[in-house]
Amino acid sequence: MLEALIIFAAQLILIPIVTIRTILVVKGIRNLAAFIGVFEGFIYVISLGLVFSDLSNVWNMVAYALGFGIGLFLGSLLEAQLQIGYVTFQVNILNRDDELVKNLRAAGFGVTTYVGEGIEEKRYRLDVLAKRNREKEFHKIINTLAPRAFVVSYEPRTFKGGFLTKRMRNRAS
Repeated sequence: MLEALIIFAAQLILIPIVTIRTILVVKGIRNLAAFIGVFEGFIYVISLGLVFSDLSNVWNMVAYALGFGIGLFLGSLLEAQLQIGYVTFQVNILNRDDELVKNLRAAGFGVTTYVGEGIEEKRYRLDVLAKRNREKEFHKIINTLAPRAFVVSYEPRTFKGGFLTKRMRNRAS
């Protein structure tokens, strides 16, 4: 039974590590992902070795599977807390809204505005790039000043130039 507890605990540690390492690879943070991968491999070999050492022990297999499932859940919670990376928002509004743009910029968001054509009338689009940990702050401003806005968000993998990279460079120096 002690082996089953060790396997379960190992999975609770391993799977959140796998989740974070995968996210780091996708976001291009390869050095840290490789470093974390060393620990991942070590824990993986130990826990799987314990399972394979006695395939007649059903409790070890159950502990592995339960630890895996709960570890996935914990990994997703951890990722939500870390909020690694950036998010891009496209905000579509019916009318030009200089107050909204001014408030977003005053809050430190970089905003680029566009005029487009809808089916019947002009539309206005704002493109905003922000760190993921500022997503709630962004939505609060939008919900207060433009509650009917259509907002689409996605995570960019790479970017170059512009307002945000200039600010990051200034902070580094």
